[in-house]
Amino acid sequence: MKTGALVRKRILALCEEYHITVNKLCTICGITQSTLNNIINEKSQNPTVSTIKKICDGLDITLCEFFDTEEFNQSEQEIN
Repeated sequence: MKTGALVRKRILALCEEYHITVNKLCTICGITQSTLNNIINEKSQNPTVSTIKKICDGLDITLCEFFDTEEFNQSEQEIN
């Protein structure tokens, strides 16, 4: 699975874990609805670290916690 898809999946999992909607996540994180929708709807294949950091800050988690999942740990190298 590509990194963009893993980020999308992680964001949706965090929304479920925190019992919030994607719209609420936008409000909490200070990210525009269109930016987050582009990630969720796979229009943005490579979300920036800055955007992911804003999500982490809004949810009070670290970047390490965001990326510390089985899927990320087992993802294949994208540069060959």
